[in-house]
Amino acid sequence: MANVAVVGSQWGDEGKGKIVDWLSSRADVVVRFQGGHNAGHTLVIDGKVYKLHLLPSGIVRKNKQSVIGNGVVVDPWALFQEIKTIQSQGVDVSPDNLMIADNAHLILPVHSAMDVALEAARGKGKIGTTKRGIGPCYEDKIARRGIRICDLKDKTLLKAKLERLMDHHNALLKGLGAEEISPASIYEKLEEVSDKILSFAQPVWRVLDQKQKEGSRILFEGAQGIMLDVDHGTYPFVTSSNIVASQAATGSGMGAKSVQYVLGITKAYTTRVGSGPFPTEQENEIGQHLGEKGHEFGTTTGRKRRCGWFDAVMVKQAITISGIDGIALTKLDVLDGMDEIKICIGYKLDGQVIDYYPAGQADQENVEPIYETVEGWSDTTYGARSWKDLPAQAIKYVRRVEELIGAPVAMLSTSPERDDTILVTDPFQP
Repeated sequence: MANVAVVGSQWGDEGKGKIVDWLSSRADVVVRFQGGHNAGHTLVIDGKVYKLHLLPSGIVRKNKQSVIGNGVVVDPWALFQEIKTIQSQGVDVSPDNLMIADNAHLILPVHSAMDVALEAARGKGKIGTTKRGIGPCYEDKIARRGIRICDLKDKTLLKAKLERLMDHHNALLKGLGAEEISPASIYEKLEEVSDKILSFAQPVWRVLDQKQKEGSRILFEGAQGIMLDVDHGTYPFVTSSNIVASQAATGSGMGAKSVQYVLGITKAYTTRVGSGPFPTEQENEIGQHLGEKGHEFGTTTGRKRRCGWFDAVMVKQAITISGIDGIALTKLDVLDGMDEIKICIGYKLDGQVIDYYPAGQADQENVEPIYETVEGWSDTTYGARSWKDLPAQAIKYVRRVEELIGAPVAMLSTSPERDDTILVTDPFQP
């Protein structure tokens, strides 16, 4: 048996929620290891839609342990609102099935205020942040002035830390022309939720170590996609955390050998939300068609996603950087009915052909995609649950994608429904 890490191999929105939910039937523990409530995972189960942001996707299954690891930044007010919403849909959430790392950092009201003020100050150079305080919280974490869940236990120390934190932020808010925030007001708000959040807090690293020794199967759930990784993505148009699979160990407190299989969730075309380069973007009727048929609107923000052809160069790079063993190819059905389909197989930059996505911001914006055209198919793939249900040309497309990215398709998703999935390789028993 293997512990499995699930990561997005593009710019997020690849369909991780459904795949993690599907895999969680085979897991004992599901762990979120990075990001915050800027993530959005949509699950469709028996026609019922669940929209998750902070909660691990395993929460909708009974008798599963869900964990929010130390690599996640937690907005307690957003978390409790999400718990309330999911409970109203009949899902049980309590300290019995949800555990939060006691050393996870807290997103405070000042962080969202900073996010809004900084994004406004960027003008035309906006990053495209969700303005939920994720970046400023990670910034405080790295600067060693952040507030962690365990800090809520010591009121005297908490007040001192808040004073220091707000000395920094109020100077910035004032300089940006925004309203200052008193440390006392944040303390009062924290007092209202501290006992509740502490009831979920545990030394997660210790519990997960024990679970592993007991032989439990652990599923690590990533948010966003590798091309939004703060180190390896389209910097500065990225998120504020590492998304690569190695973060599963760091963001949960487990050793590097705790992950034995990495599954990369990969959409059969490409989408992106917000600002930043997008070599294969189709700002035409093709992009419009993909967006409409794929229902491409962000779970968290509701923003319309930009759409384009599959970029094999970028996905191959993500596979290499993140050590992906196999991919789960999603939304193949969105390509149904297209006469021809294009795949990016390389780039041109300054007159030269290159086979990788460069790191420089200007280079990323200036690369020109080199396309290969393949024949489309007229029959539907929607709801297919075996290879024999797929049109021949759809199978050829999948096989060509495998060749170009250098990784096998371990799973194939053909609709948002949980059971509309073709399993080629069980990641837990590769």
